[in-house]
Amino acid sequence: MEFSQIAFYFFATVLLFAAFMVITIRNPVKAALFLVLTFFSAAGLWMLLEAEFLAITLVLVYVGAVMVLFLFVVMMLDINLVRLREGFGEYLPIGALVAVLLAAEMGLILATGYGERMAPLAHGADYSNTRELGRILYTVYMYPFEIAGAILLTAIVAAIALTLRHRPETKYQDAARQVRVRREDRVRLVKMPAEKKS
Repeated sequence: MEFSQIAFYFFATVLLFAAFMVITIRNPVKAALFLVLTFFSAAGLWMLLEAEFLAITLVLVYVGAVMVLFLFVVMMLDINLVRLREGFGEYLPIGALVAVLLAAEMGLILATGYGERMAPLAHGADYSNTRELGRILYTVYMYPFEIAGAILLTAIVAAIALTLRHRPETKYQDAARQVRVRREDRVRLVKMPAEKKS
């Protein structure tokens, strides 16, 4: 057995264990930390597939930014763990069915030998994964890439529009009104007689 196969089985085992812990552990902070371990294991698998750019992007974007933000939100909110535990058994049969179906699909893929036919090709030292990914994204998958960008732009605009709703109980600042303010509107000069010395 080669080192790449040992590394693959190690990262895959850690990935499956961490993903299982994410959905079964009761503490949300520990679940988020196991999700970080899942992302690191997936990045290791992508490194084995010579997809270095995707692996580094996964670590920097998801682990470095999204998971840190998620951890801050989870730790700042006072989450009622008792309410979280109430609905766990209710969705367990559906989750188990989905897990069995996914395991059956992966077993069929491995049984047909599809993974052996799709093994990555060996590349030279001057091969750039980033250049190859950009070439494929902007030539072969240009239209799906543009459609995904338009959908993400629509989602960003919708999120901003939802946050800009005016609620009557919330106080807002009017920057134009603050800029137009005059001294006479805010300051009143009062003349008082001088005090007499006693």
